[in-house]
Amino acid sequence: MIELSLAEIADVVGGRLHGTDGSPVVTGSVEFDTRKLGPGGLFIALPGERVDGHDFAAQAVAAGAVAVLAGREVDAPAIVVPPLPAGQAHERSVALAGDTDGSGAAVLAALSKLARHVVDRLAADGLTVVGVTGSSGKTSTKDVIAQLLEPLGPTVAPPGSFNSELGHPWTALRAGRDTKYLVLELAARGPGHIAELAAIAPPKIGVVLNVGTSHIGEFGSREGIAKTKGELVEALPEAGVAILNLDDPLVAAMASRTSARVVGVGETASAQVRAAEITLDDEARASFRLITPAGEAPVKLPLHGEHHVGNALSAAAVALELGATPAQIGEHLSALQRRSARRMEVTTRADGVTVLNDAFNANPESMRAGLKALASMSASGRRSWAVLGVMGDLGADAVNEHDAIGRLVVRLNIDKLVVIGPQAAAMHQGAFQEGSWGEESVLVPDVEAAVALLREQLRPGDIVLVKASKVAGLWRVAEALLADPPEAPPSALPPSPSPSSERSNGGHA
Repeated sequence: MIELSLAEIADVVGGRLHGTDGSPVVTGSVEFDTRKLGPGGLFIALPGERVDGHDFAAQAVAAGAVAVLAGREVDAPAIVVPPLPAGQAHERSVALAGDTDGSGAAVLAALSKLARHVVDRLAADGLTVVGVTGSSGKTSTKDVIAQLLEPLGPTVAPPGSFNSELGHPWTALRAGRDTKYLVLELAARGPGHIAELAAIAPPKIGVVLNVGTSHIGEFGSREGIAKTKGELVEALPEAGVAILNLDDPLVAAMASRTSARVVGVGETASAQVRAAEITLDDEARASFRLITPAGEAPVKLPLHGEHHVGNALSAAAVALELGATPAQIGEHLSALQRRSARRMEVTTRADGVTVLNDAFNANPESMRAGLKALASMSASGRRSWAVLGVMGDLGADAVNEHDAIGRLVVRLNIDKLVVIGPQAAAMHQGAFQEGSWGEESVLVPDVEAAVALLREQLRPGDIVLVKASKVAGLWRVAEALLADPPEAPPSALPPSPSPSSERSNGGHA
């Protein structure tokens, strides 16, 4: 973050000084975790399910913080922000477990104001903000964009899916005087949320990947989701650029909702940045010819799954706009690294069993993409397992969508289906109804039962996809299979993380 005095910060956020004359200057990072504080930092006091950050104010200052941004007086130098009106406080409190008095909501609002102030000052000096949204693929695409832009200049992007009311301003405040590119991921629980995030760090380039059915129970329809996703392109300035996936009709239609210049990407011939001659190797890694107005380049993605082609095209379009050549883009796309955990992590055990840990989150579109990757990787004759759990927030469509995934497993000739939990039972029923399946599909009650079954039945060379919405915690299946020898007892499971460990990222489309 740029250096600001406490008095300046108080003025920006509309807070009052407590236990300080306002002269100390924040020279370090802004943190909500005291363990990450260093000299000159600013501590953000937020309530949680188990503890309240306000109770750690003195500890934060002892760890090096200059002061605390707080929703009430604390036993340390602080900037105390006023409470929000009731309606605003409730809306922001949804993102924070344990915010019973609205103090966390007030602090989040102040954090957003501070981030906007810093971004505006940095943008005046040349910072470019890139925003990415879509029903699926946001995090992977954000990671790819960052890797393409880093050779062009200092780049800041969030870790994992830190994409909501807390993660968005926190990431923006990682930018400093030397930052050239700020890449942000925008998610939403409902209408207006992407517009609010875009107002915190106004993007110059906006990327919309797709419109699926993720969280359709909250939005009501795909059209409702499209309306919200399109808030990103509506926020772009006339001098900005909207990068739209023309292979998705609902995304392509957003061209009429922006005053920015539109760049189309996709496999369609009308896309300015497109992929041709796509092939997959036996590990479901795509190769293609990147075609752009500035020239062409060969690409061999090291990421697993054909769905990464569209993500790569969007990232390539961003890099082209910011000065990269097709040759540079092709080279860097071919050298990508997976940066965010539990997203198509492919690991092979000593006995040849391959585990695809794609369990961070799931919706019908990403579930289909994962299953297609599994089918492609097992095409050489390896026995394939789909270990699947619930897809959350599908509302009235939940049964039909789970049923359809079960049927798709059969149609893709995947050998074994293990469905975990009663909420996902329609997958098991769909597979059974689709064809001549008997014991190929199994419904088990929980993670422990799934691990026990897999340890009993897996054979060397098998390939296992593990996928579900975050609430199911199915990464514990993948981690258990990889952490212990195959003969280890099924009770040796990694602990389930607290539901609040990534609460600020969850529940967003």
